[in-house]
Amino acid sequence: MATIERQESAIQTVQLRDIPLDIEHAIVQDDPREWSNARKYVVVVIICAAAVIAGLGGSLYNPAISEVEADLHASGEQISLTVSLFVLIQGGFPVFWSAISEIQGRKVVYLVSISVCTLGCIVAALSKTINVLIGMRCLQAVGASAVVSIGAATLADLYEPEQRGTMMGIYLCAPLLGPSLGPIIGGILTQSFGWRATFWFLAIFTGLCIIPFVFFRDTFRCERSLTYQAALRKPRKEPARPESPDDEPAEVKSQCSSVETKVNVDLEAHVPKLDEPSTRTEVKLSLKDVNPIRPMIAVLRCPNNVVIIIASALFFAFEYSLLYTASLTLANVYEYDALKIGLTLLSFGFGALLGSVVGGRYSDYILVQMRGRHGANSSPEMRLQSTLYPMPFVPAFVMAYGWVCQEHVHVSAICVILFLSGFLDVTIYSSTLAYIVDANAGRSSSAVSTNSCFRGLSGFVAAEIAVPLQNCLGDGGLYSLWGGMMVIAELLIVLVWWKGRVWRERANA
Repeated sequence: MATIERQESAIQTVQLRDIPLDIEHAIVQDDPREWSNARKYVVVVIICAAAVIAGLGGSLYNPAISEVEADLHASGEQISLTVSLFVLIQGGFPVFWSAISEIQGRKVVYLVSISVCTLGCIVAALSKTINVLIGMRCLQAVGASAVVSIGAATLADLYEPEQRGTMMGIYLCAPLLGPSLGPIIGGILTQSFGWRATFWFLAIFTGLCIIPFVFFRDTFRCERSLTYQAALRKPRKEPARPESPDDEPAEVKSQCSSVETKVNVDLEAHVPKLDEPSTRTEVKLSLKDVNPIRPMIAVLRCPNNVVIIIASALFFAFEYSLLYTASLTLANVYEYDALKIGLTLLSFGFGALLGSVVGGRYSDYILVQMRGRHGANSSPEMRLQSTLYPMPFVPAFVMAYGWVCQEHVHVSAICVILFLSGFLDVTIYSSTLAYIVDANAGRSSSAVSTNSCFRGLSGFVAAEIAVPLQNCLGDGGLYSLWGGMMVIAELLIVLVWWKGRVWRERANA
């Protein structure tokens, strides 16, 4: 009888090992996806508060630029560096934080990065020369850059794909609050206390954000990280202990990756024994392990990632160009001060906030509908169907904004168009960001940080060329050009919706 039971158990084990496991659903102890909703919401609130730093860091400073220039005797080129370098570094540095988070976990990255940002704010507030301020703006950007990409990865740790769009939409509201409220807060602080008050405000805010992360329960699980598993398989100085046949690791493949990973799970029991200590191999952090180039190459090896990231970068470049040139237009043509400019740009911010929530929730609805219809034949690309409906309106409103400004129409028309542009633009972006996470199982942090890198580079270029193009073409010509770029970006998204699954399967073959 005992022999028969052992044979049946062996047969079940073999059958389980033949089942391909998605690395996102590898069995782990204290699975964050099984936490209570209340506990998840607390984590979301904590990372949302921290994500506000990224938006505030750039926009809070803008109203103080003229005072900084006068007080520190800075040239226009030096002031430009305090803005453009912040955008460039904030976009590029997340790939480093991402690589560290995939080895050491999310918590340590949150604590270190926000502390770095706080230090940069304090020294910036005390700076006596423009060179010190430029350096501290770079340090601010390094620290503020981590939360957006790591925060998206944290949501992937917590939620299943059918819920991610909604949560991503809510989460994206946080960094969007910065560009919306930053100019107003910055204008009030600058007029009341001087430009240094903007950095003291940000230093206090970031310092307060550090406190909850001290008690933060890390959502990272090494069994679900391709980067960690790759490091685990590297030859070590000490030979690994021999494993019995029953301990043979199950092979896991990630979507959109040719890297095979091994996850040590008890396939016969199906669930981890929570009362037993973890037996995972400890991996010591090394520069080679945190090399950001390797995971970035792995992400960019998939054509669907390259195409969707380019589309995302174009949308971000448009947003940055719009907010930057709108400030100049409202100041020079409509003769608005910093506070009035901030209040006018709130219309774009409110539209973006609404688009983030609606777009994320609607993309989840579409994904659930498509999975119910197609079952096991479903794919992450189905989420992108939600972007097809707002697409025809985006180029129209982009061009409308340019010509309304060109003809000096009443500011109420500008506010309406800014609101609709923000709503439509971020409705599409929230769906594409959720897709990037879904299509890169086991590499969500690396994928989002790669996306952030391209967005930062595009924002840097947009900031550098926006004013020359505005002076040369006028607002009408500039945003007619951007309308054409939006059509290209939308066609790229449609291309991923149509061919993305085939590209992923080829990359994974």
